[in-house]
This record gives sequence, structure tokens and C-alpha cells, in this order.
Amino acid sequence: MHRKHLIGRAAHLAAVALAVAALAACGRTAPPPAAATPPPLAALTVHAEPAHDEQAWDGVVEAVHEAVISAQTNARVTELPYDVNDAVRKGDVLVRFSDVEQKSARSAAQAQIAAAQAAYTEADASYQRFAEIYGKGFVSRAQLDAERARRDAALAALQSARAQSSQVGQQLDYTVLRAPYDGIVTRRFVQVGEAVQAGPPAPQQLIALASLQDLRVSVQVPQSAIAAIRRYHAAEVVLDDGRRVAAGKVTVFPYADPQTHSFSVRLELPGDGAGLYPGMTVKVAFTSGEAKRLLLPLDTLVQRGELVGAYVLGEHDVALRQLRLGHRYGDRVEVLAGLDDGERVATDPAAAARWLAGHRRGATP
Repeated sequence: MHRKHLIGRAAHLAAVALAVAALAACGRTAPPPAAATPPPLAALTVHAEPAHDEQAWDGVVEAVHEAVISAQTNARVTELPYDVNDAVRKGDVLVRFSDVEQKSARSAAQAQIAAAQAAYTEADASYQRFAEIYGKGFVSRAQLDAERARRDAALAALQSARAQSSQVGQQLDYTVLRAPYDGIVTRRFVQVGEAVQAGPPAPQQLIALASLQDLRVSVQVPQSAIAAIRRYHAAEVVLDDGRRVAAGKVTVFPYADPQTHSFSVRLELPGDGAGLYPGMTVKVAFTSGEAKRLLLPLDTLVQRGELVGAYVLGEHDVALRQLRLGHRYGDRVEVLAGLDDGERVATDPAAAARWLAGHRRGATP
């Protein structure tokens, strides 16, 4: 009996202890979860911005100053200092010819001038003497007129000799051809030792030169797009790396090609050429209307293989979201899909990635 009494008393005490513990537990309140806060990351809010619709066509880069230098005298080539792709400065000698014949002709012309000058001097002095004695009645009017005619003929011969000497001097100058501007040699049509002719029928081509300082782009545009191009007169050259170069003056030719019915359009490029060279093909985007675009700075983007995305901030988290991109505009790019107006994008992708990795580790049990 005593043992049963002890067991019952122990059971009763255990029950009381459990009840007390349960009440105590019910009396304690569990701590509330930490309030969720926005990620502490710098961000920008994207909005659709006014922009322009575009139409693009391929164009060809051309040199504004491009010339083919031809022979202006008959001679033999003695010197060709520059080859194709060589850079030249204005005034550099491009072609030098033998000048033996030209120098001989100049000497003969100078001798002819000297003889004509002497003849004129003698004829003028004789006329002056006849004019003096004519007043005294020693010579007739006919004799005076004859002396005047002889003087005038001598003067005409002197002037002709001087003109001939000038022409011969010009031919001598043509034996040295110089660069008319800074540029590069694009073609050479002759070799050292070759005899060239100034014509007929046409002067022989010698060397081609193009300036890289002033460039333009020539584009063939369908007639259906000409009205918009004439209205906006704005275009950009799209480079291979996506960069854009604003064109200068846009010139639309006033007539169409009768075969293709397309119009020629020329665009001036900036002075530095933007790394372009004559003969290159480029894409030219012409403004054709008004539009709105979502634009993101390039430094907010993340590259994962062939995919491009950005870290988009929600109220309490960050997500790396894939984007579909369009044209590039300077240091920004158009977002075609993956982002809505008003969403916030992390401006520091590396910081966003670190925050997201740390947040995931903290959430792992």
C-alpha cells in the first residue's frame, strides 16, 4: 500500500509540473520576425524617354578630298618616293620626272627673250630719234610711222617670247608633282623609269591620293523614305562595336536613279573620322519619326555567356532578370523586353550580386 501511494503521488506531482510548464509557455510571447526592408543598394528608376524611330541602310565611307594626279608633261619617271598606303604631307614630292628637255627649252626661251629684248630696245631708241628729228622736218611722216611699226613689232615679239618662257617654265614645274593635301597614297599607276605622256587623248594617270581628315558616307535610300529624311535631316553612323557617331550635314540629292529609283544621300563625318576609312561599309540610322524607349546605362548590365541581364530591385529582394536589348545610344542601350516602366535597376551589378549571395546564405537553414 505504501508503494502504491508513493507512485500515485509522484504521478500527481509530474502532472502538476507539466501543467505549470504549459502555462508558463503559454504566458511567453514569441519574438516577432524582423521587419523586411528594401535592399540597401543604389538604384535608378527606368522610365520611357522621348526618342526617335529609325530606319537604317548600309553606306560606304568616302574621302571628301580624293584625286588622281595625272601627267602634265612628257617625261620619264625618275623618282616615286611613296607607295600605296604611305602617308604624305601637303607639299611632299609624289613624282619626279627627268627634266633635261624642259631645262633645255627654258634656256632657249630665256635666250629668245634676251634677243627680243635687244631688238625692242634698238627699235624703241630708233623710234625716239625719228620722233625727235621729225619735229625739225628732217624725216617724213611715213618714215616716222615705219619706225613706230617696227618698234611695236619688236614689243610684240618680246611679249611673245616672255609668254613662251612662262609656258616652258610651267612644263619644268610639272616635272615635280607634290601632294595637294595631307593624305595617303591609294594607287600607283606607273613605275620608276616609265615614260609618260600628257596626251592626247588624255593625260596619263600617275598616282591617286585620298585625305583621311574629311570623310563622308554615301547611302542609297528608297524613295519611300526620302520624305522623312528630308523632314528630320538627322542621322547616326552605327559602328561595329555598337557605338554611334552623329553625322554632320545631311545632303539629299534632288533626283533619283532611273534604274533603282533610289536617292543618294551624303552625310558628313566628324573631323576625327571615328576610326573609319574610305571604302568601309557602315550602317546608317536615319531619324524617321517620334517614339519612346526604355534606356539603361551600359554599366548596369550583366553578361552571362550569350545572355544579358540586370539586377532588378523589388520591395524586399533583388532578382537577376534577362533582358532583350535593342540599339545602343552612346553609353546607354534600349531595352526591348524584360523590364517595365517604373522598375528599379541596381546601378552597381557587383554590389547587387554580393547582396543577393549573402541573402541566400542567410536564408539557408
